[in-house]
Amino acid sequence: METLLVLTNLPDEAAARALAGELVERRLAACVNILAPCRSVYRWQGRVEEAGEVPLLIKTCAARYADLEAAIRERHPYELPEIVAVPLAQGLPAYLAWVADETRAPPPDTSC
Repeated sequence: METLLVLTNLPDEAAARALAGELVERRLAACVNILAPCRSVYRWQGRVEEAGEVPLLIKTCAARYADLEAAIRERHPYELPEIVAVPLAQGLPAYLAWVADETRAPPPDTSC
């Protein structure tokens, strides 16, 4: 199963923690690293902007990417969030297997 490293940035730690928790809870990510705040410089709508952001490193499997992207877009406060996925060429096999296990979609609820 292909493993992905997905990157996004949030405007503050509270938003980053909330999104990270939800992605792991919903099994869309096995692990999310919340990094130290950084400064981003970018061009937006014809102007050079600068903002403080909190980067997230999200580990998931390729099969869950579409649902992961949808969840990020649904909850992200930016009009156009950065969501980029990088396929992992190699990794510790046991770790990659753990990512696959933790992001396996839960079975549908068949209770009444």
